[in-house]
Amino acid sequence: MKEQTNQRKAGQRIAKVIARAGLASRREAEAWIAAGRVAVNGTTIASPATDVTGSDHITVDGEPLPDRQRTRLFLYHKPRGLMTTHADPQGRPTIFQNLPRDLPRLISVGRLDFNTEGLLLLTNDGALARLLELPATGWLRRYRVRAHGLITQDRLDGLRRGVTIDDIHYGAIEAVLDRVQGTNVWLTLGIREGKNREVRNVLGHLGLGVTRLIRVSFGPFQLGELGQGEVEEVRTRVLREQLGDKLIRLSEADFSAPRPPAPRQPRHDEAHRDETRRDGTHPDAPQKPRERSKRRASPDHAWRVHEQDQRTKKLHRRFHGARSDREKIPGRNDQVQADILTDRKGRRVTVERHPRTSPTAAVRQDDRSFRRKSDHHRRNRRAERRSNSPPRRPRDKN
Repeated sequence: MKEQTNQRKAGQRIAKVIARAGLASRREAEAWIAAGRVAVNGTTIASPATDVTGSDHITVDGEPLPDRQRTRLFLYHKPRGLMTTHADPQGRPTIFQNLPRDLPRLISVGRLDFNTEGLLLLTNDGALARLLELPATGWLRRYRVRAHGLITQDRLDGLRRGVTIDDIHYGAIEAVLDRVQGTNVWLTLGIREGKNREVRNVLGHLGLGVTRLIRVSFGPFQLGELGQGEVEEVRTRVLREQLGDKLIRLSEADFSAPRPPAPRQPRHDEAHRDETRRDGTHPDAPQKPRERSKRRASPDHAWRVHEQDQRTKKLHRRFHGARSDREKIPGRNDQVQADILTDRKGRRVTVERHPRTSPTAAVRQDDRSFRRKSDHHRRNRRAERRSNSPPRRPRDKN
């Protein structure tokens, strides 16, 4: 008898081992065992009282148990409209469907109703979750409540002695009347048991209808500034300090296991990796390496101050007229001039130019009697204006 007792103490209950592996809570593990989903050393078991050791091979649905991970605890701000369960028979959304994908499989410490919001503790250690949700642990849970109706502080003080409703006894409740807002009141309640719909049932017994329920703290952990739907992990050092040696010993929490690698943060160009590109190609398709664009800096573009960050373009000066560097070709008539020009392709071409003055033009310039055509027209226009103007009236001598 003593040998069998020692062997039993050396092992652990099968439901506890499954919960410690993070697959389910102890209650869920017991339901799996009753359904015949758990096998030990190849034999399906039907009793959750079975003890196992580290040398036993345990499988769930034919899959071996995963290695035990470091005990971790997360703070989650649960919004309204989510169920605290892994699968809802009615198909309603759950909190685990809205958690980030890089988190391990987590178990909730207790539950929050569908329309209740606020702080919810999540852990990967089923034994720790079971221990923290037990009323014997004595962790106080505080709620902020908005209720419809009127009540006094004296009636709320009567809840410190506990109350029995429909043959269900609820333990001591700390209730404080914060303020009255019209026909509504704001209360702060502190409970240690956490029975199903405890706050709503107790306040309904006092004639108050709960319209909003927010959990603001669970034991030493506070909701604080955590936004709705956000998750924050408690540091291992803080978790050890808040649990204390007694709870760590009772839950057999393991903080010596290696820390899991942090998920790689996607780069900026990988933020939309699962989305289709604008050009219609898939993100996983091979891409051609991009060619680096050459940025030319030209000193001739100082006048383009507003285009400093833009690509510059080299300007090519082309002259289609006479250049200033004219040269005379010796040995020829002085009246003939040689010009060096450039064609459209920038090649230098020598061109002979003859003066435009002719003998007739020289005679006209020397003859003073010769009048230009423009002077002749100017004189005719003046005579025409005089003929069309009315005659001038003689001035009165008086």
